[in-house]
Amino acid sequence: MSAIRPPAVAGLFYPSNKEQLADTVHEFLSAARPLPLTHIKALIVPHAGYIYSGPIAATAYAALIPQAARIRRVILLGPTHRVAVRGLALPGADAFDTPLGRVMIDTAAAQSIVRLPQVCVSAPVHALEHALEVQLPFLQSILTDFTVLPLAVGMASPEEVAAVLEILWGDQKTLIVVSSDLSHYLPYETCRRVDHETTQAMLNLQQPIAHDRACGGTPVSGLMIAARHHRLMPHLLDLRNSGDTAGTRDAVVGYASFVFTEEKQGDSQ
Repeated sequence: MSAIRPPAVAGLFYPSNKEQLADTVHEFLSAARPLPLTHIKALIVPHAGYIYSGPIAATAYAALIPQAARIRRVILLGPTHRVAVRGLALPGADAFDTPLGRVMIDTAAAQSIVRLPQVCVSAPVHALEHALEVQLPFLQSILTDFTVLPLAVGMASPEEVAAVLEILWGDQKTLIVVSSDLSHYLPYETCRRVDHETTQAMLNLQQPIAHDRACGGTPVSGLMIAARHHRLMPHLLDLRNSGDTAGTRDAVVGYASFVFTEEKQGDSQ
């Protein structure tokens, strides 16, 4: 019998109604003004409630649309918020459900890393985790035939994350998505200053990124290592905070969207 991970934050972080969710994501994507970039290998996108961070995440996903047809596998990494874990946790599921339908897990990819010392299987870590789940409706809205490998990153080193990414790197059919917000609950102007410093470090592929600068600092830092190794070029597409979208400005959360591009490797697309 297949193990299916049901949605945990539908109706909380994003609409639980299928049609409303599809319309919401479509509106975000339609309003986005991404840079015309090609050969995108990786994204960094935020994971708050859609009214807060949806427009920022959509900027990266919209940039991906021209090459979406070739993507068949998404490696999805994000921090753990509910359950502590050592290393990177696989969900032990065959699929993730959202109001838009079912996304199958790449079980072969899971098997290729499950014996690594920094990788474990933990359904409880994934059961209530929102950081990965909120990315799925965006992926379902722009991709057609794809699998996902969700990895919840707990207490691990950037080098351990990078080693997992190296095994899963694949070709142009594989996309890497890192889910992370930036600073949390700072005054508006302080947030702007701190997040500017953080994003400049990320543009320079400098790591480690501290967790008080980005809640997904560990997977972000792991991607920085991999990006240097594979000579990816980072591009900052959007940098805002909850005070710019739907929140007050006394204590805000920062959001950024990045894409990472690679050199053309024999593909005319």
